Amino acid sequence: MAIDTVIFDIDGLLIDSEPLWNEAAEEVFKQYGVMLTEAQYHTTTGLRTKEFVKWWFGYFNISELEYQNAETKIVNAVLEKIENKAVAMPGLSHIFEFFYNKQFKIGLATSSPQALIDLVLKLTGIGPYLHATASADLLPFGKPHPQVYLNCAAQMNSIPTNCICFEDSFNGMIAAKSARMKCVVVPHFSQLKDERWGAADLKLSSLQNFGELHFNRINQ
Repeated sequence: MAIDTVIFDIDGLLIDSEPLWNEAAEEVFKQYGVMLTEAQYHTTTGLRTKEFVKWWFGYFNISELEYQNAETKIVNAVLEKIENKAVAMPGLSHIFEFFYNKQFKIGLATSSPQALIDLVLKLTGIGPYLHATASADLLPFGKPHPQVYLNCAAQMNSIPTNCICFEDSFNGMIAAKSARMKCVVVPHFSQLKDERWGAADLKLSSLQNFGELHFNRINQ
């Protein structure tokens, strides 16, 4: 059957928020005497904040008693930063109009909490395009587990194999492919040549570049 549903990640794909997550994490981690390198940070991109904190606090032997406190501080900081500084990624309006004109069901599936979804809808104005949103924040597992994508598809009564997903992170790509969905990746420019993107159905440098030829290539 032909694809009829598109599901988008949010952070780093629709809004330029990954640097803001990085800033927030750096500010909070400094309070614990921890400084991540850029390479270290990229290895955990796409994870939920609770998993991000658990991974690195475990790595640096920081008490589990601080996990929840650090997670809350990071989320609160990044929401404030997004509201004040975040900008839409190039091609955001184009990609939503493209699938809206094809009468696709459109959803969002993110590792971020519901508060971030609500904020992004307010800042970007994409709410009227959407049929569903799903957050992995309270699920047993976040990306790269596929559940958040499966939940989003179920909300729209869509068959997973009839869905196409757009992602910018490796963990997100694995989640989409594990859900048996098509996946288009739009990585950060610094990661475009990473061989791991070979698992995706298509790799682009910008949402703005997606067009009819790409759609036909995916919809086979």
